[in-house]
Amino acid sequence: MESSTNLFLIQRRQVTIAPIFLHIPWVKDNVIKTVQVAAQNSSLTKQGAYTGELSVEHLKDFGIPWVILGHSERRSYYGENSEVVAKKVKIALDHHLSVIGCIGETLQEREAGHTNQVVQTQLAAIAKEVPLEQWGNIVLAYEPVWAIGTGKTASPEQAQEVHAFIRGWVTKTLNADVASKIRIIYGGSVTEKNAADLIKKPDLDGFLVGGASLKPAFTDIVNAANQGR
Repeated sequence: MESSTNLFLIQRRQVTIAPIFLHIPWVKDNVIKTVQVAAQNSSLTKQGAYTGELSVEHLKDFGIPWVILGHSERRSYYGENSEVVAKKVKIALDHHLSVIGCIGETLQEREAGHTNQVVQTQLAAIAKEVPLEQWGNIVLAYEPVWAIGTGKTASPEQAQEVHAFIRGWVTKTLNADVASKIRIIYGGSVTEKNAADLIKKPDLDGFLVGGASLKPAFTDIVNAANQGR
């Protein structure tokens, strides 16, 4: 078996980690250089007198290339609707950050048969703000809210169904070239036990890993992604 250091040196999939803000400096200085660092959020405001906010200018100045936006916890706990998320995505892209944009439905929305409608609305808000030429710097993360931190995971078939819908939407709304190049990753109780089966699906390009990224078995998830299709 490869050592964890070799695993992160020799990889087919890009690995990016997103620590809490206070830990970003230490992680940035100590993580192996093939692994990139992301912020978990950035503000809707630009740099200025906005106490407590972390702007995209701050991240850019500090050399952080990635930011996660639209995570379900930001949407549900802090009232960030699709329009707010889309504006934050646009600000980040305009400052040359790459964005992991999160989309996904609640359990109630899935049970009501509204998954595609919810995902489409979230995507449409981003498309309204972001011009075609900036989509190359977006990774879409499908994270069914009902599967985040609950121990429940969308089956590989359920994940593929939504990922295929997302790619199809990008094809119709943007174009086939963007759809073929954009990475669509899955987040929702990803573990070393289900990663290998999930990554086999044709429209699933990687993972947004939560709690499992804090455990030694995270290397098994990376290994599964590297050995996938």
